[in-house]
Amino acid sequence: MKRAGTTLTLAAVFVVLALTPTFGEQWQAAVGAQSQDKGRQALAFLPNELWIHAGDSIAWSFNADDIHTVTFLVEGQVRPPFPVGCPGFSPSGATFDGSTCVTSPPFIIGQTFTVNFPTVGNFKLVCLVHEDMTATIHVLDTSAKLPHEQSFYDKEAAREAQDLLSAPDLFRRHTHDKSANAVAVGIGKILANGGGHETVSLMRFVEPEQVIHAGATVEWTNYDPITPHTITFGEEPQGDPAPPSSNVTVDVDGALHATITSTSDSVHSGFIISAPQERIGLPQAPLGTVRFRVTFTTPGVYPYICALHDDLGMKGRIIVLP
Repeated sequence: MKRAGTTLTLAAVFVVLALTPTFGEQWQAAVGAQSQDKGRQALAFLPNELWIHAGDSIAWSFNADDIHTVTFLVEGQVRPPFPVGCPGFSPSGATFDGSTCVTSPPFIIGQTFTVNFPTVGNFKLVCLVHEDMTATIHVLDTSAKLPHEQSFYDKEAAREAQDLLSAPDLFRRHTHDKSANAVAVGIGKILANGGGHETVSLMRFVEPEQVIHAGATVEWTNYDPITPHTITFGEEPQGDPAPPSSNVTVDVDGALHATITSTSDSVHSGFIISAPQERIGLPQAPLGTVRFRVTFTTPGVYPYICALHDDLGMKGRIIVLP
C-alpha cells in the first residue's frame, strides 16, 4: 500500500506540473541615466537592443529623476499625446504580442516595469514623454540560439550611459553665443545605433544669472533638438504647461516676448522647442518656437525656473539694476 500511495502521489505531482505554465528567462534592462547633479539626462533605453526567446520577459529599472515610460504601440498606431497612455496604462507584468498596446505609467528612479513576450517578432519600444527615445526587442523562437547573455547587456547599458552622459563635444559648440543678455536653454544631442535613437540633454540654463539695467531685454534660446523647456517667472501654470501665459506676445521674427514690471509678476513662456524632425512623405512641419524674450522695466531680483525640469535643478535669476 505504501508503494501504491507513493505512485499516486508522484502521479499527482506530474499532473500539477503539467498544468503549471512554464515561464522563460527574465532579462534586465534600464530606462534613463543621469549625472550626480541630475543636470545631464540620458533619455535612452539601456541597452536599446535585446534578443530574447518567446516566453521570456524583460524587467526595466528606471534610473533617472526625469520621467519616462516603457511603451509598445501596435504597428501603425498613432502616437498618443502624453499623458493619455494607450489610452490608459498597463500593470507591470503585462503581455505584449503586437495586438494590443502596452505601456507603463510615467515612472522615475527606483521603479520597475516588466513586460512578457509570448510571440516571435521584432518590436519597437518607445517613451511617450520623449520622442527620440526608442529601442528594439527581437523575440526569437525558443529553438534559436541567442547572440548575447545578460552580462553582455549589463555592460552595454553601462557603456551607452557613460557615452551619453560624458558626451565631450556636447557643450563645446553651444556654451554661449555671447550675444548681449543671452541665456542658452538646455543643450542636446541625438545619437543613433542599430537599436534606435538615444538622446542626451542638459537640463540647465547655461549662464542662468544675468545682471542687466532696467529697460533691458534678456533672450533665452533652446539649443536642444528634442526636449522642450519653459522660462517661468512667478506662479507656475495650472494644467497644461505647453501654451504661454496670456501676457506673452509674438515678435515679428517669431520669438515670444513679455514685459515684466514688478517682481510679483507671473510670466510663462510655454514650451520653447525646435521643430520636429522632417519625414519624407509627411507634410512639412512648421518652424519651432525656440526663443523667448523678457523686457524688465523695474529694478529687483527675478528668479525663474523651467516648469518641466525645476526638480532637476533647472533654475536661474535675473538681477535688474537701476
